[in-house]
Amino acid sequence: MDDLIICKRCGSDACYKQEVNEKVTNYACYGCGFISNTLMKDEHEYWEQQLESLPELHKDLVFKDKDDQYWMPNTVNQHEQGMVFANGKTADNWKWTAVKAVKVSKEEKIKFPIPGKPGEYYNWRMDMEHMVDFDEKDYMEALTYIGILP
Repeated sequence: MDDLIICKRCGSDACYKQEVNEKVTNYACYGCGFISNTLMKDEHEYWEQQLESLPELHKDLVFKDKDDQYWMPNTVNQHEQGMVFANGKTADNWKWTAVKAVKVSKEEKIKFPIPGKPGEYYNWRMDMEHMVDFDEKDYMEALTYIGILP
């Protein structure tokens, strides 16, 4: 069952709850931009695997709610629209960064091969030269900038 709930991290009423199965429920808050699921708890193998691969900034931004469930910044990557990700040096100095996708020209396709697919190339790339930063509370504006939200 899918539902909107109050976010356990920020208190927003724009937290999307999705029951995957009887053991796993995912949460994605559009108010604060953080995600969680019922497996993101101390000593759970899934959470331990996440911690091993998270960038340091994400580890610093992790939030533990009153139910001992962890929340971390979401990264959105839509190859034809763009990306939104947490960007910064410390938990005290970060922003949401939004990057629009741009069409790859025929002339530059050779620079963007698809790994494991010889002779195939990406049609879109992220325009990292024109990144736009949004304050922590402006996650939805960052999603709007790349066209995910109206």
